Amino acid sequence: MKEEKHLTFVVETIKEKIKYRENSSSCPFCNREELTNIIVEDGPIILLENKFPSLADTYQLLLIETDKCSENMTTYDNAHLRRLISFGINHWLEMDAGGDYKSVVFFKNHGFLSGGSVEHEHMQIVGLKNVDYRENIKDEIFEGIEIYREDDCLINISTLPNACSTEINIITKPRNDNFIADNLPGIIKYMQKQCSSYNLFFYNWKNSIICKLVSRWVTSPFLVGYSIPHNSDRIPVIAEELRQYYE
Repeated sequence: MKEEKHLTFVVETIKEKIKYRENSSSCPFCNREELTNIIVEDGPIILLENKFPSLADTYQLLLIETDKCSENMTTYDNAHLRRLISFGINHWLEMDAGGDYKSVVFFKNHGFLSGGSVEHEHMQIVGLKNVDYRENIKDEIFEGIEIYREDDCLINISTLPNACSTEINIITKPRNDNFIADNLPGIIKYMQKQCSSYNLFFYNWKNSIICKLVSRWVTSPFLVGYSIPHNSDRIPVIAEELRQYYE
């Protein structure tokens, strides 16, 4: 049987979401008393079902990171960020291990060009019933110029990125949530000097837990029309500049 490779947007649900946002001037994640279908809370961190699940054959969860609209991953204190990353990875891996989905993705949108629609910091965990994201992944997107290494944990910059962006990989083997949390703020701050939008993508890949930070720009027509990604001649320069953070 042919493997499913596409996700289907439910247009009516998207319309409902747009209408809801147009009729509300307040942040939907700040009004915590109005949140529904909460699965679990850990202090200011909340995991709940997406009120507007816009993808067919999926189970969509939102992970609200904080109770303060003005905060983000570059301003959280270290204890909160460590708690947040472990909370998210634990629930992602637990959902993936449950066997109800072909695969489960865990990611974050930040900024206008990232694909996000709510500014209040959050991440998403989505169970895909018919699509295995791993079938689209190759080892090469996690390979590149080394920036920093600590024991078996590695940070590098992709020389063959998955898209047409700067892609920084935080690779932990075995799993090391604190290494991811401790290194994210500095990398995000560096990236945001050139680009205000980014994504985080998490991968359970060949006994490693990997967090890929991707800068977001207007998508290249080569990628959209011909599935041809490209890299940048500044990759070695970016790697050297990031190394300075660790000297």
